[in-house]
Amino acid sequence: MATSRSENLGSRFARYLGSTRNIVGSVAALGALGATVPTGVAGPVWPLVVAGTYGIGALLSPRERASFAPSGFASTRAQAAELQGHLAELGARVRRYDNRLPDDVLTAYGRIEEGLSEVLVRADSLTAESDRFFVVGRIVDDYLPAALETYANLPRSFAMRHRAEGRRTAHEELLHQLGIIETQIEQIAAAIYAGDAETLAARSRFLEDRFADSSLRLPPRP
Repeated sequence: MATSRSENLGSRFARYLGSTRNIVGSVAALGALGATVPTGVAGPVWPLVVAGTYGIGALLSPRERASFAPSGFASTRAQAAELQGHLAELGARVRRYDNRLPDDVLTAYGRIEEGLSEVLVRADSLTAESDRFFVVGRIVDDYLPAALETYANLPRSFAMRHRAEGRRTAHEELLHQLGIIETQIEQIAAAIYAGDAETLAARSRFLEDRFADSSLRLPPRP
Protein backbone atom coordinates (compact mmCIF):
# COMPACT_ATOMS: atom_id res chain seq x y z
CA MET A 1 0.00 0.00 0.00
CA ALA A 2 2.80 2.44 0.88
CA THR A 3 4.63 1.63 -2.35
CA SER A 4 1.49 2.21 -4.41
CA ARG A 5 0.88 5.53 -2.66
CA SER A 6 4.46 6.69 -3.24
CA GLU A 7 4.27 5.72 -6.92
CA ASN A 8 1.02 7.66 -7.21
CA LEU A 9 2.57 10.73 -5.63
CA GLY A 10 5.61 10.37 -7.88
CA SER A 11 3.47 10.22 -11.03
CA ARG A 12 1.48 13.25 -9.93
CA PHE A 13 4.69 15.18 -9.27
CA ALA A 14 6.04 14.20 -12.67
CA ARG A 15 2.83 15.37 -14.36
CA TYR A 16 2.98 18.66 -12.46
CA LEU A 17 6.54 19.30 -13.62
CA GLY A 18 5.33 19.27 -17.21
CA SER A 19 2.11 21.16 -16.52
CA THR A 20 1.25 24.63 -17.73
CA ARG A 21 1.08 25.93 -14.17
CA ASN A 22 4.64 24.88 -13.37
CA ILE A 23 5.97 26.31 -16.63
CA VAL A 24 4.25 29.67 -16.17
CA GLY A 25 5.24 29.86 -12.51
CA SER A 26 8.87 28.98 -13.30
CA VAL A 27 9.10 31.64 -16.00
CA ALA A 28 7.64 34.25 -13.63
CA ALA A 29 10.03 33.19 -10.85
CA LEU A 30 13.05 33.43 -13.18
CA GLY A 31 11.94 36.91 -14.17
CA ALA A 32 11.65 37.94 -10.53
CA LEU A 33 15.03 36.40 -9.76
CA GLY A 34 16.65 38.39 -12.54
CA ALA A 35 14.98 41.57 -11.39
CA THR A 36 15.78 41.30 -7.68
CA VAL A 37 19.12 39.58 -7.10
CA PRO A 38 21.37 41.63 -9.45
CA THR A 39 19.73 44.90 -8.46
CA GLY A 40 19.24 44.22 -4.76
CA VAL A 41 15.76 45.74 -4.91
CA ALA A 42 14.18 43.13 -2.65
CA GLY A 43 17.10 43.00 -0.24
CA PRO A 44 17.37 39.90 1.96
CA VAL A 45 13.76 38.88 1.28
CA TRP A 46 14.40 38.12 -2.40
CA PRO A 47 13.70 34.35 -1.90
CA LEU A 48 10.22 35.22 -0.64
CA VAL A 49 9.66 37.52 -3.62
CA VAL A 50 10.75 34.82 -6.09
CA ALA A 51 8.63 32.15 -4.40
CA GLY A 52 5.62 34.45 -4.25
CA THR A 53 6.00 35.33 -7.92
CA TYR A 54 6.13 31.64 -8.78
CA GLY A 55 2.95 31.01 -6.80
CA ILE A 56 1.10 33.91 -8.41
CA GLY A 57 2.13 32.79 -11.90
CA ALA A 58 1.08 29.20 -11.21
CA LEU A 59 -2.28 30.21 -9.78
CA LEU A 60 -3.11 32.63 -12.60
CA SER A 61 -2.20 30.20 -15.40
CA PRO A 62 -5.16 28.55 -17.17
CA ARG A 63 -6.13 25.13 -15.92
CA GLU A 64 -5.39 22.32 -18.34
CA ARG A 65 -8.37 20.67 -19.99
CA ALA A 66 -9.07 17.11 -18.94
CA SER A 67 -9.17 14.61 -21.80
CA PHE A 68 -10.37 11.04 -21.58
CA ALA A 69 -10.02 10.27 -25.30
CA PRO A 70 -7.64 7.48 -26.30
CA SER A 71 -4.40 8.21 -28.07
CA GLY A 72 -4.48 8.97 -31.77
CA PHE A 73 -3.50 5.50 -33.03
CA ALA A 74 -5.93 3.65 -30.79
CA SER A 75 -8.64 6.15 -31.59
CA THR A 76 -8.28 5.81 -35.34
CA ARG A 77 -8.17 2.03 -35.10
CA ALA A 78 -11.38 2.13 -33.08
CA GLN A 79 -12.97 4.44 -35.64
CA ALA A 80 -12.01 2.08 -38.45
CA ALA A 81 -13.58 -0.82 -36.57
CA GLU A 82 -16.71 1.29 -36.03
CA LEU A 83 -16.91 2.03 -39.75
CA GLN A 84 -16.65 -1.70 -40.47
CA GLY A 85 -19.66 -2.20 -38.22
CA HIS A 86 -21.58 0.55 -40.02
CA LEU A 87 -20.74 -1.01 -43.38
CA ALA A 88 -22.04 -4.39 -42.18
CA GLU A 89 -25.28 -2.73 -41.04
CA LEU A 90 -25.63 -1.00 -44.41
CA GLY A 91 -25.12 -4.29 -46.23
CA ALA A 92 -27.83 -5.91 -44.12
CA ARG A 93 -30.27 -3.09 -44.99
CA VAL A 94 -29.43 -3.34 -48.68
CA ARG A 95 -30.13 -7.06 -48.66
CA ARG A 96 -33.36 -6.40 -46.77
CA TYR A 97 -34.61 -4.02 -49.46
CA ASP A 98 -32.89 -5.62 -52.44
CA ASN A 99 -36.27 -5.99 -54.17
CA ARG A 100 -36.34 -2.20 -54.52
CA LEU A 101 -32.91 -2.02 -56.18
CA PRO A 102 -32.19 -3.14 -59.76
CA ASP A 103 -29.61 -5.83 -60.43
CA ASP A 104 -27.05 -3.41 -61.88
CA VAL A 105 -27.31 -1.26 -58.75
CA LEU A 106 -26.84 -4.31 -56.51
CA THR A 107 -23.82 -5.35 -58.57
CA ALA A 108 -22.25 -1.90 -58.28
CA TYR A 109 -22.95 -1.85 -54.56
CA GLY A 110 -21.34 -5.26 -54.17
CA ARG A 111 -18.12 -3.99 -55.74
CA ILE A 112 -18.16 -0.90 -53.51
CA GLU A 113 -18.83 -2.96 -50.38
CA GLU A 114 -15.95 -5.30 -51.20
CA GLY A 115 -13.60 -2.38 -51.88
CA LEU A 116 -14.54 -0.63 -48.65
CA SER A 117 -14.06 -3.82 -46.65
CA GLU A 118 -10.58 -4.32 -48.08
CA VAL A 119 -9.63 -0.70 -47.39
CA LEU A 120 -10.97 -0.70 -43.82
CA VAL A 121 -9.01 -3.85 -43.01
CA ARG A 122 -5.89 -1.81 -43.74
CA ALA A 123 -6.63 0.61 -40.91
CA ASP A 124 -2.94 1.30 -40.25
CA SER A 125 -2.33 2.53 -43.79
CA LEU A 126 -5.71 4.23 -44.07
CA THR A 127 -5.43 6.33 -40.94
CA ALA A 128 -1.92 7.47 -41.84
CA GLU A 129 -3.63 9.90 -44.24
CA SER A 130 -6.45 11.76 -42.52
CA ASP A 131 -8.05 12.89 -45.80
CA ARG A 132 -8.39 9.28 -46.99
CA PHE A 133 -9.91 8.26 -43.70
CA PHE A 134 -12.34 11.18 -43.85
CA VAL A 135 -13.48 10.27 -47.38
CA VAL A 136 -14.03 6.62 -46.46
CA GLY A 137 -15.99 7.63 -43.37
CA ARG A 138 -18.21 9.96 -45.36
CA ILE A 139 -18.85 7.27 -47.98
CA VAL A 140 -19.86 4.69 -45.39
CA ASP A 141 -21.92 6.97 -43.12
CA ASP A 142 -23.35 9.51 -45.58
CA TYR A 143 -22.91 9.37 -49.35
CA LEU A 144 -23.62 5.69 -49.96
CA PRO A 145 -26.60 5.16 -47.61
CA ALA A 146 -28.19 8.49 -48.64
CA ALA A 147 -27.99 7.66 -52.36
CA LEU A 148 -29.41 4.16 -51.91
CA GLU A 149 -32.16 5.30 -49.54
CA THR A 150 -33.30 8.11 -51.82
CA TYR A 151 -33.56 5.75 -54.76
CA ALA A 152 -35.21 2.86 -52.87
CA ASN A 153 -38.02 5.16 -51.70
CA LEU A 154 -38.95 6.13 -55.25
CA PRO A 155 -41.53 4.15 -57.25
CA ARG A 156 -39.66 1.76 -59.57
CA SER A 157 -41.39 2.97 -62.73
CA PHE A 158 -40.65 6.63 -61.91
CA ALA A 159 -37.01 5.93 -61.06
CA MET A 160 -36.42 3.99 -64.26
CA ARG A 161 -38.30 6.18 -66.77
CA HIS A 162 -38.84 9.73 -65.54
CA ARG A 163 -36.39 12.18 -67.05
CA ALA A 164 -36.86 15.86 -66.15
CA GLU A 165 -35.60 18.46 -68.64
CA GLY A 166 -33.28 16.06 -70.41
CA ARG A 167 -31.43 15.08 -67.25
CA ARG A 168 -30.62 11.56 -66.08
CA THR A 169 -33.29 9.30 -64.70
CA ALA A 170 -33.06 8.47 -61.01
CA HIS A 171 -31.69 5.06 -61.99
CA GLU A 172 -28.99 6.59 -64.18
CA GLU A 173 -28.17 9.18 -61.53
CA LEU A 174 -27.72 6.51 -58.88
CA LEU A 175 -25.42 4.48 -61.13
CA HIS A 176 -23.45 7.67 -61.85
CA GLN A 177 -23.02 8.41 -58.14
CA LEU A 178 -22.04 4.82 -57.39
CA GLY A 179 -19.45 5.04 -60.17
CA ILE A 180 -17.93 8.14 -58.57
CA ILE A 181 -17.83 6.43 -55.17
CA GLU A 182 -16.24 3.31 -56.66
CA THR A 183 -13.57 5.42 -58.37
CA GLN A 184 -12.73 7.16 -55.09
CA ILE A 185 -12.36 3.84 -53.31
CA GLU A 186 -10.15 2.47 -56.09
CA GLN A 187 -7.89 5.53 -55.84
CA ILE A 188 -7.58 5.16 -52.06
CA ALA A 189 -6.86 1.44 -52.38
CA ALA A 190 -4.27 2.09 -55.09
CA ALA A 191 -2.48 4.59 -52.85
CA ILE A 192 -2.42 2.08 -49.99
CA TYR A 193 -1.23 -0.82 -52.15
CA ALA A 194 1.38 1.38 -53.85
CA GLY A 195 2.99 1.89 -50.46
CA ASP A 196 3.05 -1.87 -49.89
CA ALA A 197 4.49 -2.48 -53.34
CA GLU A 198 7.26 0.04 -52.71
CA THR A 199 8.06 -1.64 -49.38
CA LEU A 200 8.21 -5.04 -51.09
CA ALA A 201 10.44 -3.68 -53.83
CA ALA A 202 12.77 -2.16 -51.24
CA ARG A 203 13.03 -5.51 -49.47
CA SER A 204 13.80 -7.22 -52.76
CA ARG A 205 16.60 -4.75 -53.47
CA PHE A 206 17.97 -5.34 -49.98
CA LEU A 207 17.96 -9.09 -50.46
CA GLU A 208 19.58 -8.81 -53.87
CA ASP A 209 22.35 -6.64 -52.46
CA ARG A 210 22.72 -8.81 -49.37
CA PHE A 211 23.07 -12.10 -51.20
CA ALA A 212 24.64 -10.87 -54.43
CA ASP A 213 27.94 -12.64 -53.71
CA SER A 214 26.64 -15.16 -51.20
CA SER A 215 27.20 -18.89 -51.42
CA LEU A 216 23.49 -19.23 -50.68
CA ARG A 217 22.68 -18.26 -54.25
CA LEU A 218 21.20 -21.10 -56.22
CA PRO A 219 23.32 -22.46 -59.05
CA PRO A 220 22.07 -21.87 -62.58
CA ARG A 221 19.76 -24.51 -63.94
CA PRO A 222 21.38 -26.91 -66.42
